[in-house]
Amino acid sequence: MLVASEPLTPRRAAGILGLTEAQARAYLRLLAAEYEERRGGLEVIEVGGGYRLVSRPEFDVYISRLEPTRAPAPLSAAAVETLAIVAYRQPVTRAGIEAVRGVRCEGVLGTLLERGLIEEVGRGEGPGRPILYGTTSRFLEYFGLRDLADLPPLPHPG
Repeated sequence: MLVASEPLTPRRAAGILGLTEAQARAYLRLLAAEYEERRGGLEVIEVGGGYRLVSRPEFDVYISRLEPTRAPAPLSAAAVETLAIVAYRQPVTRAGIEAVRGVRCEGVLGTLLERGLIEEVGRGEGPGRPILYGTTSRFLEYFGLRDLADLPPLPHPG
């Protein structure tokens, strides 16, 4: 039975198994290597600060046939654009996002907050102390990233 709704962190695994965090991390990496060597339908991936047992991407077409209603609705182009701005510029205010996009974005921000891809991370120093936004661990999971360092580099304007 698969029961984890979020990635299993080495700290949590250590607590469950009575190990040190370093031992738990080593065992999780060993488990990931064993699944990789088997090349079966499942793999253990490091994502969002922890580890998840997931189906391999090449089987997604079959998995989606099992439960077609379970797949989340795709993000709109505006949501992806806004999310990219938050990811690369965080912490960032709504005004900062709108300055880059050139359009208002409160609706899109609401959608991203609702989906748990971004969160309020503080308040800015400017007038009215605007809300600062940043990405969440759910964002990392959604895009299969271990951490923000895995984001692709931005192209340099040439």
